[in-house]
Amino acid sequence: MNDLFLEPLDVLYLRGNKLFDGAGAHGEALMPPWPSLAAGAIRSRMLADAGADLRTFANNEPLADPALHQILGTPDTPGSFRIASFTLARRTDGKIDPCYPLPADVVVTEDDASDAAYLAPREPPPGLRSGYPLSRLPALSSDGPAKPKGGLWLNQAGWKAYLRRDSLRKEHFVPSSELWKHDPRLGISLEPGRAVAAEGLLYTAETVALCGGVGFLVRVAGADGRLPAEGLLRLGGDGRAAAVRPVDVEWPEPDWNAIIRDRRFRLVLASPGLFEDGWRLPGTDGNNRWRGPGGCSARLVSAAVSRNTVVSGWDLARRQPKPALRAVPVGSVYWLDQFEGPVEALRELAKEGLEIAQHQARRSRWAEGFNLIHIAAWPA
Repeated sequence: MNDLFLEPLDVLYLRGNKLFDGAGAHGEALMPPWPSLAAGAIRSRMLADAGADLRTFANNEPLADPALHQILGTPDTPGSFRIASFTLARRTDGKIDPCYPLPADVVVTEDDASDAAYLAPREPPPGLRSGYPLSRLPALSSDGPAKPKGGLWLNQAGWKAYLRRDSLRKEHFVPSSELWKHDPRLGISLEPGRAVAAEGLLYTAETVALCGGVGFLVRVAGADGRLPAEGLLRLGGDGRAAAVRPVDVEWPEPDWNAIIRDRRFRLVLASPGLFEDGWRLPGTDGNNRWRGPGGCSARLVSAAVSRNTVVSGWDLARRQPKPALRAVPVGSVYWLDQFEGPVEALRELAKEGLEIAQHQARRSRWAEGFNLIHIAAWPA
């Protein structure tokens, strides 16, 4: 696998799923963006570097370069290229420090993040009537009611502590205001076919201005020797420029010995999850027994899942919107115990991600970096 750092040189247009609906419309930015942002930008640069015929690629025909075809495949049948990780990162003292969205099982209520605590799966109180489908509820032990703080990320040290179930301290957190800011831009709609301003159709579009030294850290699998080593690529709407360069990053690992000893772990979504059965993990049966790769299995006992979102995007090859798919949001957490099987299967799962159903609308999404996960130790 290879790591790339994409550092924008201008504001970015990172559109979500909301359309403009008339005069005075406001287009919101999607931050953090989907991993498909990086997949499209890097693959486009690879095609341009090779002088490939883009119409051939768009028509699902084999590329003239056999090695490149093996890597990129076609829009319908991807090759070996795959986004294996995608997150924000900061350039600090010559090193790249990844930043991670706050998982759903971490709660912070103080402004200085000094009271960070983990949710823990607990048996429901006797007599409680609930439609919760699992045996334990994710709960927080607290002295009193408080409102959780939003807009927080974990730095590299904080993420290492999280994976190893260590306590989180205030120095582990990064507010989103230190990573990016929103910058609204005024626009005028054009009349189709005439390239002249349409009367009365003003709109605003929200752009994202990353702070100095902040960019996107991308880990790419299956493209050795063909990734861009320097220069620029086009990123987001309007193809704004971003510098690209290879980097070396130390990716933290969970406490595998604790997972083996306790036979339990947390599974955390690192990118939107495209699941066939709503919020439920792929491979989970009616008894909440999850079966993973390599013969491993575990019991799903609790989950902290935010409201589902919708993933779509624009297909440059076909010049049309991509199919809209319901997705489980980044940071959702699943607690599993009674683990059986080789721990190497979990290691491989953390590298490859969860399976995506093999029908046309979803098949290419695996290459774009959806269904990525982290495996973390379960706090005592």
